[in-house]
Amino acid sequence: MIEKISTSETPSQKNLFEYKDSSLPINDRVADLLNRMTLEEKVAQMICIWGQKKALLFDEEGNLNYNNLGAYFKDGIGQIARLSDSGKGLTAREMGEFANTIQKFFVEETRLGIPVIFHEECLHGLAAKEATSYPQPIGLASTFNTELAEHIYSAIAEDTRGRGAHQALTPVVDVARDPRWGRVEETFGEDPYLVANMGLAAVKGFQGDGTFNDKKKIIATLKHFAAHGQPEAGSNCGPADIPERTLRDIFLYTFKEVIQKGKVKSVMASYNEIDGVPSHANKWLLRDVLRKEWGFEGFVVSDYYAVTELNLREEAISHSVAIDKSDAALIAVKAGVNIELPDPDCYPNLVQLVKEGKLEQNIIDELVASLLKFKFEMGLFDDPYVDVNLINSDVRLEKERTLALQAAHETITLLKNENDLLPLNLKNNQTLAVIGPNADRVLLGGYSGQPKYFTTVLQGIKEKVGNKVNILYSEGCRLTVGGSWNDDIVTMADPEENKKLIQDAVAIAKKADIILLALGGNEQTSREAWNKIHMGDRANLDLFGMQNKLVDAILELKKPIVTVLFNGRPNSITKLNSNIPAILECWYLGQEAGVAVADVLFGDFNPGGKLPISIPRSSGHLPCYYNYKPSARRGYLFDDITPLFPFGFGLSFTTFEISDPKLKNPTIRSNESTIVSVDIKNTGKHAGTEVVQMYIRDIFSSVTRPVKELKGFKKVYLKPGEMKTVTLTIAPEHLAFTNIDKVHKVESGDFEIMIGNSSKDVDLKKVILRVL
Repeated sequence: MIEKISTSETPSQKNLFEYKDSSLPINDRVADLLNRMTLEEKVAQMICIWGQKKALLFDEEGNLNYNNLGAYFKDGIGQIARLSDSGKGLTAREMGEFANTIQKFFVEETRLGIPVIFHEECLHGLAAKEATSYPQPIGLASTFNTELAEHIYSAIAEDTRGRGAHQALTPVVDVARDPRWGRVEETFGEDPYLVANMGLAAVKGFQGDGTFNDKKKIIATLKHFAAHGQPEAGSNCGPADIPERTLRDIFLYTFKEVIQKGKVKSVMASYNEIDGVPSHANKWLLRDVLRKEWGFEGFVVSDYYAVTELNLREEAISHSVAIDKSDAALIAVKAGVNIELPDPDCYPNLVQLVKEGKLEQNIIDELVASLLKFKFEMGLFDDPYVDVNLINSDVRLEKERTLALQAAHETITLLKNENDLLPLNLKNNQTLAVIGPNADRVLLGGYSGQPKYFTTVLQGIKEKVGNKVNILYSEGCRLTVGGSWNDDIVTMADPEENKKLIQDAVAIAKKADIILLALGGNEQTSREAWNKIHMGDRANLDLFGMQNKLVDAILELKKPIVTVLFNGRPNSITKLNSNIPAILECWYLGQEAGVAVADVLFGDFNPGGKLPISIPRSSGHLPCYYNYKPSARRGYLFDDITPLFPFGFGLSFTTFEISDPKLKNPTIRSNESTIVSVDIKNTGKHAGTEVVQMYIRDIFSSVTRPVKELKGFKKVYLKPGEMKTVTLTIAPEHLAFTNIDKVHKVESGDFEIMIGNSSKDVDLKKVILRVL
């Protein structure tokens, strides 16, 4: 809790100060304001409030408690977290009004009138009421469409800023290399190049040109810095046992690319440790690499409670590198963490640390100056309020449905389609049985809001076919009881009840001409494990619960079956692949899920999604990412070592032919670029999209290099019989790596350039580029 302090200046006096003059350069305004601030006011800018909102901001009737505001926040506060989740959740207009009311207190009733930044979760839509829900990032990555991603995050930004918030704790640019990890759904997959490009698109959508002049953009926050996506044993927040060369070329690469090309304003440090040093205590990571090497000029936020975890947090994890909370604050500040999220816990001790001479005030000044700079850049000192009369949720939500549906369409990935079973061609009066635990369920995934619209698979199919087809439904089996992402305890469904549900499903399926199975996971079986009783990582990647028993029972009927999968992570679906003729991977499609699935099933949309992460045969086949080292995949005794479905894979209702690649210049110098081109033709009967993918390998190098790495892609739409020429640039940045001397550079020699429609060798055509 923030201590109450007395000050001498009155609120009216602050209007005479230079920092209030909008004609002055921002750096001058920051310097003037910083010079006027007390130590207590500076430290207040390094503090946020979230869980304590109810106790400190509201009275018993739920109204703002001005007595508490005056007592505990007289010196101001840096950020307030997630106004959207106050009480039972606020509508868009209520949130805007609430933001204005709170902002008015800090601007008018504190000594210096420093406005507050409100931050929100915006993973795949603002996590609030009346917010459009788009596919989870793992789904958006399946689109291989960066332009679409930029449009989506631009829409999220406009919605968020219109409600009075200023910062999104998004995007996640972790490289997910362990499917056991419950946060796979939050990422853009296993490949650094794809993750970086999707992350960059998200930042462009959030921040625009970075001026924030139109009050439609917000600060983006890259997370989790760094190496969060391959935790030990797939356990969330586990150590990242990763050598520096791999760290730089795989896990730091995504952050460097987005920071330097997207000018992102904020970075969130990660919970994990690297080489024994937790990220929130890592000077090398946060100061030497992030700020000095890369030139990052933004601010670093802590992950929730992560500063406390440097000391002790029994309900979650503890790194035990700080002897108490005061020591934790000292370590984090010296490492370069600007602000502690989400509640005042360790950083209030900074005042005493300075007074005791344990911490230099110039370190506080440096970190606070960066926080203030972005409040000026956002225009909050000049116009801190939002016009709630501009909020028209009904119009906005209706408009955004089109964008959400496009994203859902492009996310769906066709994994198998024997004998062209899809699209379905059901005649009048035929019967389709829709069966499975995910057939008629709201599935959005983690960090989701409460969208006005949602269509389940069953609803979408019924709306699509009307009375033309007889639709039957059975739940088939249940995965968990309840199933809310927020519930700590996960209770598995009763096996005896599931046996009865399977019997019912078989009885229903017997009446059908064709069967649709909606399977996968739910929001409890794959999710962020944020404490010791809220788990979400898994050792077993098989279909959860009794789903395989349901599949076995339905297979005995020997009828045509289509399976649609909804997941937050890849499932090992060997049984399905061996027995089911048509399989669609959907991940979490967002609010338009049912509409999108129905459009694909009945041929109104031709799926073109590609896997952003490999699907393993089992958890024993991990790791299974495609960009492995040459010595890594010798083979297994009595088992196949390849993934069940590789990165970049995805079929279509049509077929495509890609020509042999041609290099504009087959020999270049190490500082030069060239272009590779291929012709691609739609050789089938349906219009559709294909993603032309370029992989590169340095054949002989000073250190071992992956067998292939994605370094370019282009999504192409073609009508039947249509042909287009696709060109992709090969630049020095696509050839460089961290060499034997730990210098990032291009080495001379031969590079294998591979072009095709997946990372699988048989899907790639090759040409050699020589670098002098």
